[in-house]
Amino acid sequence: VQLQASGGGLVQPGGSLRLSCAAAGSSVSSNRMGWYRQAPGKQRELVAQFTSGGNANYAPSVKGRFTISRDNAKNTVNLQMNSLKPEDTAVYYCVRLALSPKYDIWGQGTLVTVSS
Repeated sequence: VQLQASGGGLVQPGGSLRLSCAAAGSSVSSNRMGWYRQAPGKQRELVAQFTSGGNANYAPSVKGRFTISRDNAKNTVNLQMNSLKPEDTAVYYCVRLALSPKYDIWGQGTLVTVSS
């Protein structure tokens, strides 16, 4: 299984970015998929995920601003990030989530920097 994230970059506060994660060797439609982020000196945070029932859940810090979606035809999971704040600055990781975190599969991260 390989997860390839893209779309990170530098954006001004209030701006938007769209992250995309292409999955190879695993179907995004039949697995729990999510996005984690980790900022320097901070704990890793699960910001958005699809539950086993297919519902989208969000961390309180991003609810109302971020939207997770998936394109089954392209086998991608996306994260639309709006109204970005400096505190959203982090490396964002696409993850295939397992029942036990030790079996989660991580892609490489993509850096998002929110700064004026």
